[in-house]
Amino acid sequence: MQSLVNQTIAEDLDSHDAILDGEIVCLDGDGKSQFRDLLFRRGEPRFIAFDLLWLDGTDLRFLSLADRKQELKRLIPRVRDQLLYCDHVEADGEGLFRLACENDLEGIVAKQKFEPYKPKSQWLKIRNRS
Repeated sequence: MQSLVNQTIAEDLDSHDAILDGEIVCLDGDGKSQFRDLLFRRGEPRFIAFDLLWLDGTDLRFLSLADRKQELKRLIPRVRDQLLYCDHVEADGEGLFRLACENDLEGIVAKQKFEPYKPKSQWLKIRNRS
C-alpha cells in the first residue's frame, strides 16, 4: 500500500525532486482522519503535505515557513486524490483549535510563520483532551 502511495505522489509532483513533510492518513466521507482505517489498511491512504523542505536540488529549510508553504501550494496540483495540501490559519488559532475539538480531531500544531524549518521540538502541538 505504501509503495502505491509513493508512486502516486511522485506522479502528482510532475517530475519534481522534492522532500515533503506530512502525514499519511485515511479519510472518511466527511474528510476526517481515521487512524484505525490506516492502521488496519481499511481505507484509501492519502498523503497530506504540511511543509516543503527540498525542491529540485534546493534546500528550503532555511526559508521562512510562509515562503515554504507558498512554494508547496504551487507545487501540489489542486485536484488530486492521493496528495493533498494542508492549508494553514494565521489569525485565529484559538478558533481553529475549537473547531478541531468540536469535530473530535486530535488537535493542532502551531509554528512560527517566519521561522526556518527546525526540529519538531520547536513546534507547539496542542492536543484535544476530550
